[in-house]
Amino acid sequence: MRLATQQHGTGPRQVVLVHGLGAGGALWRGLTERLVDAGGTTVTAVDLRGHGASGRSVDYSVRAFADDLVETLPTGLDVVVGHSLGGTVLERAVARLAPAHAVYLDPGFRLGLPTSGLAGRLFWATSPVSVVGAALVQKLRSRGRPAMSPADVALRKAATARFDKAMAVGVFREIAHHPVAVATPAVPSTLVLSDDSPAVLPDELADRLAALGWDVRRLPGVGHDFWLQDADRTWASVADLVASPH
Repeated sequence: MRLATQQHGTGPRQVVLVHGLGAGGALWRGLTERLVDAGGTTVTAVDLRGHGASGRSVDYSVRAFADDLVETLPTGLDVVVGHSLGGTVLERAVARLAPAHAVYLDPGFRLGLPTSGLAGRLFWATSPVSVVGAALVQKLRSRGRPAMSPADVALRKAATARFDKAMAVGVFREIAHHPVAVATPAVPSTLVLSDDSPAVLPDELADRLAALGWDVRRLPGVGHDFWLQDADRTWASVADLVASPH
């Protein structure tokens, strides 16, 4: 499926942003504005299938998401950034896209959800309720962090309204049961981890990836939504990777 995209700025450097579950390309506003202001870069934000202006589907597998990226985007981009689900999808597509650099913001490499034994059977037997409960726990952990701006609140509401919610449990189930393999990065790659990162990428996994050549950075004081909570600090943590060199 060819995905809907939004383009910002003009310049020879090509950066693509891939959003997370239930979001959309427009929610990258806090980073796209800073990239455009820095100059020299064309920023493309995609809407994954079932999100934003992209088509709906009966197939919401991670492979299908990844195939869409490959069908939509050119190879050899300067940087591709993936957040959460977008990070998982990017990892499955990155060898085919072959960007000069990949940046992963709290990618869903290994979800902190039970997958075996009695706990796993009970969790997935009641998965709609269990997944909602896990999301609520995550939201409670974010209390006290910077609030989203009114503009971002409006963008999130719009993204939620356009999101095909039928995919949610299946996506969580697939990623939980089929985590990303521990391996050397296919292209130079950076992980940027928030305080909430253990829910999607355990610390021990981050350490193992670092030993294999992944650049691992941490951004304390913000949660999984990064730039929606603190766009300036998020920008500072990745500007050397995504901004056009002068």
